[in-house]
Amino acid sequence: MAELDWLSSPTRTSLHGRVRVPGDKSISHRAIMLAALAEGHSRVSGFLEGKDTQATATIFEQLGVRIETPAWGERLVHGVGLHGLRAPDRSLDCGNAGTAMRLLTGLLAGQTFDSTLTGDGSLLQRPMHRVLEPLRQMGAGFDAQDGDLPPLHIHRRSHLNGCYVTPEIASAQVKSAILLAGLYAQGSTEVCEMHPTRDYTERMLAAFGWPVEFSPGHAQLSGGHVLRATDIVVPADFSSAAFLLIAGSVIPGSELHLLDVGLNPRRTGLLQALRAMGADIREGPTREQGGERVADLQVRHAPLQGVDIPEAWVTDMIDEFPALFVAAALAQGRTRIQGARELRVKESDRIAVMATGLRKLGVDIEERPDGACIEGGLIHGGEVDSHADHRCAMAFAVAGQVADDTVLIRDCSNVDTSFPRFVPLMRQAGFNLSHS
Repeated sequence: MAELDWLSSPTRTSLHGRVRVPGDKSISHRAIMLAALAEGHSRVSGFLEGKDTQATATIFEQLGVRIETPAWGERLVHGVGLHGLRAPDRSLDCGNAGTAMRLLTGLLAGQTFDSTLTGDGSLLQRPMHRVLEPLRQMGAGFDAQDGDLPPLHIHRRSHLNGCYVTPEIASAQVKSAILLAGLYAQGSTEVCEMHPTRDYTERMLAAFGWPVEFSPGHAQLSGGHVLRATDIVVPADFSSAAFLLIAGSVIPGSELHLLDVGLNPRRTGLLQALRAMGADIREGPTREQGGERVADLQVRHAPLQGVDIPEAWVTDMIDEFPALFVAAALAQGRTRIQGARELRVKESDRIAVMATGLRKLGVDIEERPDGACIEGGLIHGGEVDSHADHRCAMAFAVAGQVADDTVLIRDCSNVDTSFPRFVPLMRQAGFNLSHS
């Protein structure tokens, strides 16, 4: 067994303590990007020290931006202004970071130099048509592989044209790519979505001083303005906190306090789902950090009941579904999930990976094209494969804490993309988890 595998065994105790999970991945990406394009020096605190976000920082260094690391979780970014990036001398490697690739596609589409975005084997299989098509409407030029797969060669442009876009798929990454391209466009760029998605980019653009109008499902800006340096404090990542919210709910006697968790209203669909299932999760006083709503969360053990997840909640919890699958497997009764076809094209086919893995652990689960039907009950020990998907690996780690025997989780190498030091931090909270 390789060190990249985990052993998750039934916990010998309840979970207790005060835990701050790593910084929000989505916000960390955007903080580096906008700080690089700003005029002046920006300090980013709470930066996620994960492989994905480190890849973004490395790319901007290749583009001529000086970025210092004064301490773990901090970056001092010396912005070069909107038109100060320089042509890279080699391909820009996004690693496993789909967010980085999609957002950079928009940001680089308006540059006066050519560039090429590439990534690891998993990222090279992820579709990019959804972001390339609206950018082509703005005048951007690309060369891609068959099916609009990466690597992506982005052609230089003297300018782009603002336009009105209604993306065919509700995606914060697509919306953000369009808005970042809109910084370089002549005229107004407007995005109207079928379903509202996360507004991280809009909030951060405003924090850096760019005029932007936004409301749920709508965002609009025009080119010709300036980003001004500012300091950003990145809140704790809600998607990372989700695994502790689930574990604290299902392990008897547990009480956890999760600190400084980002509660962007377009991100917290899992809170609605867990509370509908009977979870005891309470929010402390809210405050703002970098335009984002932040609060401490307290979770106590409470029996969960199966529910039908409303399709309207799906967009607001798309990254948390692996954790929800485990909660559903431990709830009394049946949980139905639908409208989540987007899970098929994440770092893995998350519906298939979670359904196959939970079935191996004795869970009664019916896989469907856009979701699953899960009958709650006992989880048994066994061996599962995360298929190098960080969120699936962490979800199976939670399952192992309440199984009747040890769960061996294969291929956990990519967990550092979003949750560095996951194993030691979970062990501090009470997990019985180790490298195999």
